Amino acid sequence: MKEKYRILTVNPGSTSTKVALFEEDEALFMTTVEHESAVPGPVQEQLAYRKAGIVREVRQRGYGLEEVDVFAGRGGSMYPCPGGIYEVNEKMLEDARSGPFGEHPARLSCQIVEELKNEYGGKACIVDPPDTDELAEPFRLTGIKEVYNRSAAHALNQKAVGRMYAKEQGTRYEALNLIIAHIGGGVSVTAHEKGRMIDTNDILHGSGPIAPTRCGDIAPGSLIDLCFSGKYTKTELHNLTHKNGGLTALLGTPDIRKIRERIEAGDGYARLCLDSMIASIAKCIGQRAVALKGEVDQILFTGGAARDSYVVEGIRKYVSWIAPVSVRAGELEMQALAAGALRWLRKEEEPENYTGRPVWHMDGTAG
Repeated sequence: MKEKYRILTVNPGSTSTKVALFEEDEALFMTTVEHESAVPGPVQEQLAYRKAGIVREVRQRGYGLEEVDVFAGRGGSMYPCPGGIYEVNEKMLEDARSGPFGEHPARLSCQIVEELKNEYGGKACIVDPPDTDELAEPFRLTGIKEVYNRSAAHALNQKAVGRMYAKEQGTRYEALNLIIAHIGGGVSVTAHEKGRMIDTNDILHGSGPIAPTRCGDIAPGSLIDLCFSGKYTKTELHNLTHKNGGLTALLGTPDIRKIRERIEAGDGYARLCLDSMIASIAKCIGQRAVALKGEVDQILFTGGAARDSYVVEGIRKYVSWIAPVSVRAGELEMQALAAGALRWLRKEEEPENYTGRPVWHMDGTAG
């Protein structure tokens, strides 16, 4: 076994790419490579540009890519699969290139790390991808045959927080029942039963609680009426569900800091809107407690908005009777990618094989 492993983590976003180099679990550097507005439009055409930016950043900081043992990417545009470590394979690359689930730059991550591996040696993997689907079957169906509940949560960060909490308690993530709420621009609230995300909401399509940019659950009939009102185009309505909805639609901003300033200045409507988001997150936590049959070891808050005491304490007042509450604010995605790669290198966890077969089909059969 090598004395100290090096891991390069890659997480592409809409206008930037997060990059970090780790030696074991210590970050040698962590940065964001900003991309110019001249980046080619279609996501797939950005591959060479983004990879070149990563290589340039590593070299400018005085490190060699030949020293990297594992290149670990965020993942994305995969068919629904269980969480875990996935060594990049041809089927994963094929799905990422075709982009069956949209244009998000996350689909470039497995392509970037594979190309880096081929050029500089080492291994390439993705960890707990956005496409992680571990839903228990009773929580998948809806009352419309053509529509079923999808798992689209902050799997990478949530599982990292779950493992962090378990380690602090001297146990394993797979031994606990947790409710983890990631509170950011989108809010995902998930029941983790012995290491599996058995019930969560679909942040890609705006389900779950009200969020800074998501509308949250609304009555289907009301949405249908809005669809045929003539006030909005299809694109505008989609944006209301997962981009421009929630606090953005109600108050014109997703920034909780600015909303807090308005509240402190006496804006009663701003307080009502933020309190409504807090209450809806709490209700969602209650639903997840039901999914765990009331056997909840801990409720954990994470994400950027978990730094806000008004939000955290507001939710805590609703849910502290369910289980103890603790906070792990911020996002740990880069650390989570490195930790997953390190578990693989240390032979603590074997990689999964991505097959491209969904874990569940609409006829009710497993993948």
